[in-house]
Amino acid sequence: MLTRQQDAFGQAMYDYLHRGDGFEIIERDDGFFSVGGGPQTYFIPHGQWPAHQREAIRHARGRVLDVGCGAGRHALYLQERGLEVVGIDISPRAIEVCKRRGLRHAHVLSVTRVSRRLGIFDTIIMMGNNLGLLGNPKRARWLLRRFRAMTSCEARIIGESRDPYVTETPEHLEYHEFNRKRGRLPGQLRIRVRYKKLVTPWYLLFSQDELKGIIQGTGWEVETFIDGEAGMYVAILRKVA
Repeated sequence: MLTRQQDAFGQAMYDYLHRGDGFEIIERDDGFFSVGGGPQTYFIPHGQWPAHQREAIRHARGRVLDVGCGAGRHALYLQERGLEVVGIDISPRAIEVCKRRGLRHAHVLSVTRVSRRLGIFDTIIMMGNNLGLLGNPKRARWLLRRFRAMTSCEARIIGESRDPYVTETPEHLEYHEFNRKRGRLPGQLRIRVRYKKLVTPWYLLFSQDELKGIIQGTGWEVETFIDGEAGMYVAILRKVA
């Protein structure tokens, strides 16, 4: 669970819910900063989602676990469709926002603490770049095996990320070399969110090819990739024997 001083992401969403304003600053571990799209992004209705997200969410069925549910836009959409959805997030403020918006099952919980105690799921969604919560290859394989133990035999994982290699920006290309020198995957992006005086822990992104390599031997395989704009994509992973 995030501390009060770490809950930058959740506080920005909370302020947007109550006051209609808020912002987010994205900090990368090489010192690069950028301005995020703002918390309003996490409240947009289904009809305004990017096309790749609307296509991907159609793969959700049965009992759903929303990992990193944020303000609850994906979970609430599925709940409205009649699916049972459990949302988890390490941000207490985000879970408060979800509950105030009507999500019936929402818990402050780290992805590393998920288990069969939450029940068995048919779909796990990790939208909004949350495929990055898999982290480094070692942690990703451990988490995917954990997901396997708490899902039904025909389960799917719907995970969204951005391919960091889809860029011609010199600062981003330099960052790939920065990673190589530190023994990381070249496209392994490590970022965190700042809001006012608050700052989250670090976060990770990786490419489709890196994902394919990471999931080998975990009991999951790529069913399809759904490409969006500017390197965004959703991976549909299928549970295998």
